[in-house]
Amino acid sequence: MTNSVARTPVVAVIGAGTIGLGWITLFLSHGLTVRVNSRRTGAERIVRDGLRVFAPTLPGGARDPEELAARLEFEPDVAHAVEGVDVVQENSPEDLPLKQELFKLVGEAAPPEALLLSSTSTLLPDDMGALMADRSRLIVGHPFNPPHVVPLVEVVGGAATAPGALEEAAAFYRSVGKVPVVLRKAVPRFVANRLQSALLQECVHLVREGVVGIEELDDIVTHSIGLRWSTVGPFLAFHLGGGEGGLRHWLTHLGTGLERSWQELGHPRMDPETIEFLSTQAERAFGNRSYAELATERDRKQNAVLNALARITPDAAGPDTARTDDV
Repeated sequence: MTNSVARTPVVAVIGAGTIGLGWITLFLSHGLTVRVNSRRTGAERIVRDGLRVFAPTLPGGARDPEELAARLEFEPDVAHAVEGVDVVQENSPEDLPLKQELFKLVGEAAPPEALLLSSTSTLLPDDMGALMADRSRLIVGHPFNPPHVVPLVEVVGGAATAPGALEEAAAFYRSVGKVPVVLRKAVPRFVANRLQSALLQECVHLVREGVVGIEELDDIVTHSIGLRWSTVGPFLAFHLGGGEGGLRHWLTHLGTGLERSWQELGHPRMDPETIEFLSTQAERAFGNRSYAELATERDRKQNAVLNALARITPDAAGPDTARTDDV
């Protein structure tokens, strides 16, 4: 963003679904001007309602949604929405032809120095930019939901991506309090979702087989793996599990049955019967509370974890990280 020092940066957010609303709230909280482009009927009302839901649980403390909304702009025309912006954060449906046409238009209308970022969770930048004359600044910036709270952003380039653009994208995300991780290779669904999917596969299998119910499964994860992984990653956890001998000891002595245990994992089919079975349990377990209530509780708990970690790990990025209103 070559002109970001001279004026308040402008970010065009395309799409006002759940992910787009999280990005909008986060960017506004860091003093950026946000220009929203959305095909949703009543987009302005939806965005303002979203601010009222997400602003109270922003990292660093609650913000006044009306104060944030003062830097909002709305532009229904995509080409006009990206004119003169520093960054585009795209959040359209996971439809490759749609994204290809969208980025062709965005690439023609946005400034040549603008970062063109996509929140896609499945598509690769070279594929999305297939119709662009210049896709060197098209990059995946995949957040983990909710993007206004969870720090991770997976930054993914393609064969045509300029190395300097990847560095700029990572710097931009750091400026709004995120923890960007640049992937060394572009793989479908990236890393976080692949890990989540692997665990979810076994979760579905265990619930479908009647070993546990949905609520019991969630309790097991939050009181064991989730707690552990909120402080150390899988490799460090097993390195510690090996005692003084570390990961090498664990793998050669305690982990000898790993391959056998992998073969024992379930492979559930996501047929209509399974979908109905899981959905009915979820509605029975969670249906007595609104989306806004559940999301607010989730965000407050996640902020509490991040704040606690920040207090004992000074270098850790967390909700107490100072806002960069002058980014």
